[in-house]
Amino acid sequence: MLGILRAVRERSLKSSRSGVYLAEALVAATATLVAAPLLCVPSLAQPWAEQHRRRAGALLGRPVEPRPRAARRDIVWLAAQIGLGLSSGAVTVLLAGCLLLTLVTAVLWWAFPWTPWLPVVSDPITDWSTAISLSAVNAAVLSGLSALVIPPLASAHARCCLAILAPSPEERLVERVTELTRTRVDVLQAHSAELRRIERDLHDGTQARLVAIAMRLAVADETYAADPGAAAVLVRQAQAETEEAMTELRSVIHTIYPPVLADQGLAGALATLAARAGVPVRLDVGPLGEVPAAVEAVAYFAATEALANTARHSGATEASISVARDGALLRLRIADNGIGGARPDRGTGLDGMRRRAAALDGAVTVDSPVGGPTVIALELPCA
Repeated sequence: MLGILRAVRERSLKSSRSGVYLAEALVAATATLVAAPLLCVPSLAQPWAEQHRRRAGALLGRPVEPRPRAARRDIVWLAAQIGLGLSSGAVTVLLAGCLLLTLVTAVLWWAFPWTPWLPVVSDPITDWSTAISLSAVNAAVLSGLSALVIPPLASAHARCCLAILAPSPEERLVERVTELTRTRVDVLQAHSAELRRIERDLHDGTQARLVAIAMRLAVADETYAADPGAAAVLVRQAQAETEEAMTELRSVIHTIYPPVLADQGLAGALATLAARAGVPVRLDVGPLGEVPAAVEAVAYFAATEALANTARHSGATEASISVARDGALLRLRIADNGIGGARPDRGTGLDGMRRRAAALDGAVTVDSPVGGPTVIALELPCA
């Protein structure tokens, strides 16, 4: 019984959404018909078409991605919308109007006794019971008709809208090439910046220490015959400098490819990262399979950056990391219960995260409303 009621409720909700969509289509078609010369201007037609394209995608439950401007296709849609919107929208308005008329018939008869006409089943109304019964029958029939007719009609109208406004294969190819070109530029810039950083770290840190070591050893060699004790002190200092140089060199190597990934894999590296985070972190690792080293590195650095931002900026008391393989994609999700407000343009490392993911043709989504929570999701192809 509960299942039947739930199905009826879902059908009713779908019918109401479909009715609203088709009513909007009727209004849009009427406006298009009235203002056709004005709406044929591409700058005005494009947002009008995009609005209905998004609504059609929402009605069908399909993701609607941004598309390049296509003035000719928008104009074709405007012309088709006049026929599609007027016909399908008129059916919806007719059904809704008849249903409304039926529902108010009894009230009108009580206030002003008359012999009304009902849309489906009509008989002379002479008393209150007849008004109630006939209104109930008509309302039931019209509600059933609405539930049967409106959703398929709305779905057909929405599919026509998406089909007309969908980017052509050539436009998709152009968009893909543009995206790959932009990604390539980002990758080259990121690679150049990374090389400059590594060069700077080696020049200012490790190289300076190696020069100091060489100088101490040279002085020790010159003074060994005259003062072995002083030479021994210099050798010990050179040894200490060597250990510090090795530490700095390991630090530079760690920023290129963390050794923990090579030793423990992505799951172990994230577990170590979670244990060392500044806030309690819940880790959920699903099946990973074989993940390329480059994808592991991007996922690890993204988790590192996200947890660092959580500890420094968010004021969060807890965070979570979940990672799993979903077919050819590695999905990583980092969330916290902080104050939110994270934006890639504020220099919080999110833009660098996006660039790393884009280098692998991946994507980063940041959902961080003011007041929290913050959720960062990465999709990285593993093919």
